[in-house]
Amino acid sequence: MKYGALLVGLLLSFYTMAEQEQYQIDIKGQHAFIQFKIKHLGYSWLLGGFRKFDGQFDLDTQNIENSSVTVEVDTRSLESNHAERDIHLKGKDFLEVNKYPKATFNSHNITGGKDGAFEIEGELELHGVKKIIVISAMEIGRGPDPWFGYRAGFEGVTTLKLSDFNITRDLGPASTHVELQLYVEGVRQPKPSDGAGSEFFE
Repeated sequence: MKYGALLVGLLLSFYTMAEQEQYQIDIKGQHAFIQFKIKHLGYSWLLGGFRKFDGQFDLDTQNIENSSVTVEVDTRSLESNHAERDIHLKGKDFLEVNKYPKATFNSHNITGGKDGAFEIEGELELHGVKKIIVISAMEIGRGPDPWFGYRAGFEGVTTLKLSDFNITRDLGPASTHVELQLYVEGVRQPKPSDGAGSEFFE
């Protein structure tokens, strides 16, 4: 009985540790996107995104509260499908990317919900300002990939008030907020005892 109880305890301990996994955001395969959406004059939408960013997340599937995420964005990589507008958005009226070339997000608290939904609270540093924001997120799915690896994907959305980050250029009453849309696919990293991980190509 004692040995049986010990074996069960070891198996449960191993199972718990196995649920705490580190993922690298798949930048190599470009399976992650950070996009923004803001009203244009109140008549339509302006869409764009950031081409260069990196990050990782630690995922505890048994207790989502123990998970975390860290992302760093190269603000100079902004694109909105219009070269002159991109120069303007990167300039002194908006992001001032020469002065603030990076934006970062570090989670502080993750709260689980129903049906794979959860909220990520953390500190966003943008345009030289640090502010706590909340991202509403949802798990898309996770499982093995064709290259002998394992992946997990999530989507999230949050709305930022531009003036909170000292972006005060008058765009009219309809364009005071920007919506960030996040689509993240991560590749699970091998533990030290697992040996080298598999390459992924797409």
